[in-house]
Amino acid sequence: MADVAAAAGVSVPTVSKVLSGKKHVSAATRDKVLEAVRAFGYEAPRPPSTPRVGLVDLLIDGLGSPWAQVLIKGAEQAAARWGFSLVVSSSCRSDFDLRRWIGIVRKRGTDGIVLVLSRAEQEEISAIEELLHVPLVLLDPVGARDPRISTVGATNWSGGVMATTHLLELGHTRIGFIGGPLDTQCTLDRYEGYLAAHRTFGIDPDPELTHYGDFLISGGKRFGAELLDRSDPPTAVFAGSDLMAAGVYQAAAERGVRVPDELSVVGFDDSMLCEMMSPPLTTVRQPLDDMANEAVRLISEELTHPRGPVGTRIELATTLITRASTLPRG
Repeated sequence: MADVAAAAGVSVPTVSKVLSGKKHVSAATRDKVLEAVRAFGYEAPRPPSTPRVGLVDLLIDGLGSPWAQVLIKGAEQAAARWGFSLVVSSSCRSDFDLRRWIGIVRKRGTDGIVLVLSRAEQEEISAIEELLHVPLVLLDPVGARDPRISTVGATNWSGGVMATTHLLELGHTRIGFIGGPLDTQCTLDRYEGYLAAHRTFGIDPDPELTHYGDFLISGGKRFGAELLDRSDPPTAVFAGSDLMAAGVYQAAAERGVRVPDELSVVGFDDSMLCEMMSPPLTTVRQPLDDMANEAVRLISEELTHPRGPVGTRIELATTLITRASTLPRG
């Protein structure tokens, strides 16, 4: 917007008014701004009050993980429930360009967007808001929450407490924590839950047992190996995702460490992977299908009541699912 404002000889707030379709801007000024927008190769804003097209877009980091598959299935069911068809796009393609995606969506139309992005910058979110002018919901958001944007998530702190308390009740006092990226809010919340459970039991966790990965098998394997190669390894690990828990399994198997006899493991998500692992994984369930339903419902509500409250925050309860990957400390 700063580039467009400089080119058009107007202020940034004026550009924002034009892009968001607000009034109180002269026709001449509006034309100058839109001409600058086109000159920079950007897309002009989608006009407000555009008729519904019966579509909701889901923009997600990747499509291959069990977590994503459950979420997409839930979103598809939710879209049908609320009278939409779902369009899924992946932002992890090497050729993905957000500006081009916005242009495509604008041309064919959409009634709302659900964003599931681990690296969503505020500038990108603002561009989507102002150019498409449709309801926007962040699902499982990262970073600090923008009070103007509706979000749907899970009780990650409580999940961290439940996972760690389960291990502490089994007698484990050296519990490793492998979280996702440090700059994701869900990782911070799960880690705070891990710390809170230790405080409840009067135990100071060893900070050397904490690592931050990538939510992927590779991260779980790498940091699981680092924990198990210590001279004083943990007897249990709380992994911030089921995929990372699977990586911990791999690291343990390579070292002849048996799960759960010698190492108890707890994951997070309760994806379809859990029952396939050997032994089946104890994990914290995120209600991904319900989260997807709430995201689409918020879009439907905003379309029906456009002057209603904005910035709704919904957190759905997490649940500990106990399977065979945890045992009392021997």
